[in-house]
Amino acid sequence: MASRDLTIGIFFLSQTMLGMLGNSALLCCFIITDFSGIKTRPIDLIVKHLTWANIMVVICKGIPQTMTTFGHTYFLDDITCKLVFYLHRVARGFSLDSTCLLSVFQAITISSSISKSAQLKARIPKIIGPSLVLCWLLCLLVNIFIIMTVTDMRDKGNLTEFRHLLYCLAVNNSKQTYRVYVIILASSDVICLGLMMLASGSMLVILVKHRQKVQYIHRSLATKTFHETKATQIVLILVISFVVLYGTSFILMMYFSYQDGKDTWLVSVNVAMSACFPALCPFLLTRYHTRVFKLCST
Repeated sequence: MASRDLTIGIFFLSQTMLGMLGNSALLCCFIITDFSGIKTRPIDLIVKHLTWANIMVVICKGIPQTMTTFGHTYFLDDITCKLVFYLHRVARGFSLDSTCLLSVFQAITISSSISKSAQLKARIPKIIGPSLVLCWLLCLLVNIFIIMTVTDMRDKGNLTEFRHLLYCLAVNNSKQTYRVYVIILASSDVICLGLMMLASGSMLVILVKHRQKVQYIHRSLATKTFHETKATQIVLILVISFVVLYGTSFILMMYFSYQDGKDTWLVSVNVAMSACFPALCPFLLTRYHTRVFKLCST
């Protein structure tokens, strides 16, 4: 085994273990809060669904990718290949959508509390559930194309046009159809990233203005100001990490769609970038949802 392959394999193994540990811990803490009877915020439902999606991404990409880099190639049959890639694309799409929802609803919550306009804020608990269901359904429908194009490595000798996905193949029946599909996915990613940046930017502006305002009101509000500053930093870190990691993955995906699809190094880099956020996300959310983890530590 080449030293580069060994390094990549160790990286994917570490990334997979880190992602499973973080997301499982976050999910267990939410389960504990549910059974303890403590009232949670409506927005926590988004985080629960996001955590499940992150676990799916880590399992569907991290485990097969690790096995491939350590020399296992023909370990998935046709049905398993379709299922693994389909579930990964669905989970990745929902991870993007749910993070966008999280940012938008948080922005609405903060802005309405400051402006004392509670009408819009009161609708959020009723909107979150249907919004999550709609996101899941859209991801399931949009990615149905995966089932028709992905096959196992054993069919390699019978195909003339294909894209190498390390442990599976993507059949190139029509390059134009494939690129239209990529453009549809890319448009969805761009819209979600744009909305998230807009919502998070407005949150930061509101929190900073509110912090400046309370500094002139009373010195006893110093603790509250500290928490607002901490929340601002966490939101900023979440937005920057999401945009950088998913933005890089988006660029690589677009570049890969216009190549011959046989550059295995590019495939590995793309997978690594797309799995970074699901692996790191729970460790960012643990700081944001401190109530949950204070309960788990008791």
